[in-house]
Amino acid sequence: MNVMAINGSPRKNCNTATLLKNALEGAESEGAETELIHIYDLNYKGCISCFQCKLKNGKNYGRCSMRDDLTPVLERIRQADALIMGSPIYVGAVTGEMRSFIERLVFPNFVYNEGAPALFFRSRIFPKKSSIFPKRIKTAFIYTMGMDNVRMKELGWDKHLKSINELVLERILGQSESLFVNDTYQFDDYSKYVSGAFDIEKKLKTRIEVFPEDCRKAYELGARFASCVNK
Repeated sequence: MNVMAINGSPRKNCNTATLLKNALEGAESEGAETELIHIYDLNYKGCISCFQCKLKNGKNYGRCSMRDDLTPVLERIRQADALIMGSPIYVGAVTGEMRSFIERLVFPNFVYNEGAPALFFRSRIFPKKSSIFPKRIKTAFIYTMGMDNVRMKELGWDKHLKSINELVLERILGQSESLFVNDTYQFDDYSKYVSGAFDIEKKLKTRIEVFPEDCRKAYELGARFASCVNK
């Protein structure tokens, strides 16, 4: 039983990484072997549209042909039983490194069979063979953001992120879920930064009272994933 986590944040010890570590601790509590990858440590690019992964009878069919630091990570994911990804939200989306990672992970396993491209973003009903990932695994995405929950829902960011990432992950890899962690603490000392847009006392209260609960949810997510695999 193997649960992998991908940290899409440039920070290794802040909000996103902490939540992923809690998720892996939960998985370990159910006997899983775990691995945390900090993708900002890796040297790689997003998809370069070479289409070698789609070439009939090609040696790289179903696999990304690029060779870089991400190559062995993608191979290990093929052996994993569950995958948990995490990213802060930068300018309304996951980080650039995370987006590039998703491109390299998903596209080689997506088959251009009849009707697949048109249906990919419109419906959860897909051709049966539009994914050639070797097995179905559980997936999750943990999002962290400075925006509070109310504002996030007003702007529809939760629906947007889920409709893009969960849809893709469920089609290509397996059943997916999301955990949104809001109003995160971004600076150790807000007085050192231009940060007048924030209610600092409210943020500190959220950090003390709410973030531990978010960590508990991440822990339970990891434990649940490992427990499901174990069965």
